[in-house]
Amino acid sequence: MPVQLRSAHPRRDMPSRPGATTLPRKAGIGLRTPHLHRLLDTDGMASNSAMPPWVEVHAENYMSARPGAAPHPRARHLEQIRALMPVSLHGVGLSLGSAGGIDHDHLRRLADLVDRIEPAAVSEHASWCRTAEGWVDDLLPVPMTMAGLAVLACNISRAQDVLKRPLLIENPSSYMPLAHDMDEPAFLAELVRRTGCGLLLDVNNIQVSAVNLGADAAAWLDAMPFTAVGEIHIAGHAVDADPADPSGPPLLIDDHGHPVSDPVWDLLDRALGRTGPVPVLLERDTNLPEFEVLMAEAARAGRAIDAACGTHQIIEAAS
Repeated sequence: MPVQLRSAHPRRDMPSRPGATTLPRKAGIGLRTPHLHRLLDTDGMASNSAMPPWVEVHAENYMSARPGAAPHPRARHLEQIRALMPVSLHGVGLSLGSAGGIDHDHLRRLADLVDRIEPAAVSEHASWCRTAEGWVDDLLPVPMTMAGLAVLACNISRAQDVLKRPLLIENPSSYMPLAHDMDEPAFLAELVRRTGCGLLLDVNNIQVSAVNLGADAAAWLDAMPFTAVGEIHIAGHAVDADPADPSGPPLLIDDHGHPVSDPVWDLLDRALGRTGPVPVLLERDTNLPEFEVLMAEAARAGRAIDAACGTHQIIEAAS
């Protein structure tokens, strides 16, 4: 079917995915404990540091010990930050891809935190990390089969019912090919159709997966269902050369421990050219730099959002 390119100029002050997020269309940072004092003074008031427009935290670091129990001690700090700026809760332990279903207590603890913080967005991963025997310390990809899709869609629907809001679901990074019935963009598009969730598009994960699997990252990105994207993640990755073949293709590891690479910046610009301005989050979990360094890197993402305001294009089928 022929396609037509058409310019679009959405309002910058409107949320990108009503219902899934009310985050501002600006560049936020992943807030980690060592930087907490840069936002709050000892009295819990705003510090004199330059403030990011919004922050994202890992939900599990602030959840209570059990459903209905007293709030986690750090939840008080999160409430103080929530009074200063929008907060996004990013879950890493719901294990939405588990064939055995979601852990009920974990979901209720997350719901308690959502009720307490009233975040601007709640996100999780299209992955699994729990079996009947216990938990694993990694986010493992879901096979992109019809069976895998059914499990993931069922668990997302259940989580959204309990949380009473749509989730943003993040594409994971991959390190080896798995059995599949469809590619990742088609898998995520069908997931959105079945559940009504939005997408958290992680362009670093696309770069990592494409290099590790020998695919074209730009083509991978271009096939994504952009109309469902409510937020974009950027991050750095480690490059692990094969000692037996140093000149061969390296393995990329999504470690969130390095500055954002040039190919990932290029993917961010390409994605924003398709989505228009959406919230962008800079993740950094290891080798945490000084707060000012993190803010400077986030500012570059902010300039990419600004540049996308008048330049992005929407591709739609011609009638």
